[in-house]
Amino acid sequence: MKKTIGWTLTLSTLLIGGAIYYFIAVSQYAASKELYNFPIPKNAELVQENFRGKSFDWLSISEESGIPLGYELAIKANGWKKGEREGASVYYTKGTNKIDLISSTKHLNVLKVDD
Repeated sequence: MKKTIGWTLTLSTLLIGGAIYYFIAVSQYAASKELYNFPIPKNAELVQENFRGKSFDWLSISEESGIPLGYELAIKANGWKKGEREGASVYYTKGTNKIDLISSTKHLNVLKVDD
């Protein structure tokens, strides 16, 4: 009986902790209407914008490590599917919309892809 209670408490703690992390992580990003509602980090600084997309300075990103896990979760939570990767460039699709997410050290490019 004590083992069952112990496992139940452990599992409950993990589930609650995971849910809290998920909601905190997802809340750090906001959908950009100009980019097909693709999530953008709230603490990223917009440095350039044109008809294809936006460029940001963001300290939480690097070319070697890619985007943080929380950003991956936010992208997935917003219905985007991860596609092919070409170096620092990763393609995401949602319906007929496609985004090219390019991560380099402390810099993020989010570009619309026209087929």
